[in-house]
Amino acid sequence: MKNQKPKSAVKDFPIVCVGGSAGGLDAYTRLLRNMPADMGVAIVIVNHLRTVATLLHEILPRYTNMPVELITERLDVQPNHVFIIPQQRDLHVQDDEFRLKPISKPRGWPDVITVFLKSLTQHWDGKLIAVIVSGYDGDGADALCGIKEVGGITIAQKPDTATQPDMPESAIASGCIDLILSPEDIAREIIRIAHADKGGR
Repeated sequence: MKNQKPKSAVKDFPIVCVGGSAGGLDAYTRLLRNMPADMGVAIVIVNHLRTVATLLHEILPRYTNMPVELITERLDVQPNHVFIIPQQRDLHVQDDEFRLKPISKPRGWPDVITVFLKSLTQHWDGKLIAVIVSGYDGDGADALCGIKEVGGITIAQKPDTATQPDMPESAIASGCIDLILSPEDIAREIIRIAHADKGGR
């Protein structure tokens, strides 16, 4: 079909999943302020909210020159963009597109970060970087060893720099965290990885 947009055979740029909840906004803004808009990575912010609508796609454009988009069904994954998970949805990746499904754990603490990270290990060809920042509970921790098994890099926010250290502490306790850094240093590390990834092609 003529109108179908062409797709590259393989999308192999890095995806950076930044998972957080309570206190996450502080971490997201500190990260984005320190990242250039042309690193060649896709930033996916998985902020777990059960009931209130996310406003991150309205707030975060103040802190980055990258386009910030609220994820919709079958949205194309692209580098140099910031993508935001909508509330009340599980997020997956398939055929280089985002897929949204009804939230699988509607009660108790959500596990949307874990769900997305597990989907990435199965369906993404490029490098994976999992970042766990400020938040309650331990969402994401169960998927970190899987990220490392497929050659990805795992980073936790240094607990004493987090508004709410539960989530980074749970990530660290998984035994599968490579680096423990402040948001500013996480940004520097992602830039380093992105440059190394471009150089290795």
